[in-house]
Formats: sequence, C-alpha cells, structure tokens
Amino acid sequence: MTDLPLLAQPPRDLPPTPPVTSPVVQGVPTPPRRGRSAPIWLFAVLLVLLLALVAYLLTYLGVVASIVGMVLALVPLTGVLFAVRIADRWEPEPRSLVILAVAWGGIAAVAIALGVDILLQALIPGSPDDPLRDALSSVVQAPLVEEFAKGLGVFLIFVFARRAFDGPVDGVVYGALVGAGFAFTENILYFATSLIEGGPSETAFTFVLRGILSPFAHVMFTAVTGYAIGRAARSGAGPRGAAGAGLVGMLCAAALHAIWNGSAQFSDFFHLYVTLQIPLFLAFVLGFIALRREEARLTRERLGEYARAGWFTQSEVEMLATGAGRRRAIAWARSLPGDRSRVMKAFIADATALAAARQRTRTGRDPRSTQDEQIYLARATAARAALFAA
Repeated sequence: MTDLPLLAQPPRDLPPTPPVTSPVVQGVPTPPRRGRSAPIWLFAVLLVLLLALVAYLLTYLGVVASIVGMVLALVPLTGVLFAVRIADRWEPEPRSLVILAVAWGGIAAVAIALGVDILLQALIPGSPDDPLRDALSSVVQAPLVEEFAKGLGVFLIFVFARRAFDGPVDGVVYGALVGAGFAFTENILYFATSLIEGGPSETAFTFVLRGILSPFAHVMFTAVTGYAIGRAARSGAGPRGAAGAGLVGMLCAAALHAIWNGSAQFSDFFHLYVTLQIPLFLAFVLGFIALRREEARLTRERLGEYARAGWFTQSEVEMLATGAGRRRAIAWARSLPGDRSRVMKAFIADATALAAARQRTRTGRDPRSTQDEQIYLARATAARAALFAA
C-alpha cells in the first residue's frame, strides 16, 4: 500500500495558517498548560498525605506485611492501568493529570475514607466486631464515603483542568484512574491484613478474590461518577453544574458499590458474581465502546467543518475519525523513507485535539478554545507537511 497514500497532498489554494501568539518551539506552536494541569500545591498536599498514610500502614501492619501487600497489589493495578491506557488511545489525557488521578485515588481518597472510619468509631460506641455495625459499614458507610472521596478527585480535575476534560470518555477515564489508585491502596490493606491474620493461604484466597476476580470493581464505580461529570462538561456546564451532575453520578456509583459489597455480606458471592457482577462488567465495556463511537462521530463532524473550509480532504477526515483508518495511516507512514509513523501519530493527535477544541468553541464553555484551534490547526498542518517532505 506504499503506492496508495491515505493522505492527499494539501491543496495549493488553502488559506494561510492563522496567526499563533502562543510560544513556539522549532516553528511549531505549543499548547498552553493553563487549564490542562493541576496546581502544584495539590501535589504537595498529596505528598503530605502520602507520608501520613505510609506511617499508618507501617504502624498498624508492619514493614513485612505492608511490602508483601504492596507487591501483590501491583499485579491488579498493572492490569487495570494497561486496560485504561488502551481505552484512552483516542485522545490520551495529559500525563500529569493521569498521575494526579491515580495519586488522588491511592492517597487522598483512602485517607478520607480512613479518617471518616476512625472518626465514626470514636463517636459511635459499640464493638467493631458487632455484626450489625459491620454490615452498615460495608453496605452503607463504605460505598457513600469512598465514592464521595473518589468522586471529589474527578471533580477537582474538572475544576482545575477543564480544557482537558471534554466529555464522557474523559470522565470515565479519570474516574477509572482514581478508582484504580484507590483499589491499589485498599488491596495493600486487605492483603497485608490477610497475611497477618490468616497466613499465606488466606492471603492467596484474598488475592484471587480481589486481584483476579474483581480488579475493576472500584474502576467501574468511580467511572459512573466520571461519566456524569463528563456529560456535564460536554454540555458546557460550569463547576456548579458539574458538581450537581457528579453528585447524582456518585449516588449511582455508591448504589452499585453497595450491591457489590452486599453480595459478599449477605449472599453467595460466587453465584452473584456470575449472575450480576459479570453482566455489569460486560455492560460497562459495551457502554464505553458506545461512548468511543460517539467521540469518533464528534471528531468526524468537527473536522468535517474544517474540511468544508478547505483545510482537510474528506478522505483525511474519514481516516482521522476511525480506529481502522488511523491504524492504516500509521502503517503507511511507517513505509515512508525514514519511518514517519511518529509524525503520523502527531498529526492524528493534533487533529483530534483540534476537533475537541472546536467542540468547546461550539458549546461556548471555553473562552480560550479559539486560540487552541489556531494552535492545533497549525500543528496538524505542520505535521502533514512533514509527512510529504522530500
């Protein structure tokens, strides 16, 4: 297919590239970081909480059990992050926000949940081993507190990085990352406790239960909150509207969480795992595929506007708006002299970001989206020129 390029040579009568006022590196404009990253003080807060959390783990679980728990917890975390990375290929989120989401789930959300648990135990008299108290903690307290704490992280990403939060797919990805971080630290607690109380056999059983059978539980719960906030972002809502949508999503996530915990507390877990939890996971996967198709449709529509203005050909739009078209384009670019697949990937990424910026312009939720359009259009044009350079 090297003699049949997927990209057409850019027309000679294209209008000139719009002026760009943002910083330029080697002639190519760079997108501004403002609105796409979290403030540094938030990472500082997470660092302080991390030190407190490590001290808690070492004090109550010991060094050996904590290390064993962490090593085991890395197994499901690695699998979940790999799955999220695959799901986020259409328009990858900024790396700093990915780190923030995982860190919030693994540090801040766990610290909030632990803090509330310790506070309630101090304020409400009774034995921690009381069956009723244990049931209420598992089915009511944990779902509400944990989903609020995790959902707060997704909402903060929306507040501080709204220009990197374009719709439901972004919300689901951020929610999944927060959930993955939370599950990682929670698994350390469970695995270490199992090792202390029941030895290797109970630890192995807990690992199979949490690390093999249900590694995506927290991912799915918090993804529901992220989906709700993402829908609000797509419609142009501000922080207040996103908070309202996020609250509804959080309550739905808490309900799913309560059903999940209740299946282990009151019913035959393995029976409900097959009849309820596996279907829920399949529904989650199918729902995300539908969201990805919606994202592809919007990419096609927004880039189609540029095609009608002469910036892209229709064949380029079709290539950029489908996964199969992108794969063929990268394969074709790899066959060019010098292997220009990286240039093609840059062209795809910038064109996708251009479509997202155009969508923000149409909803009116981002006053700086027009500047983003200019930047990404200039970058996409430069990448396309590089593909056909001699």
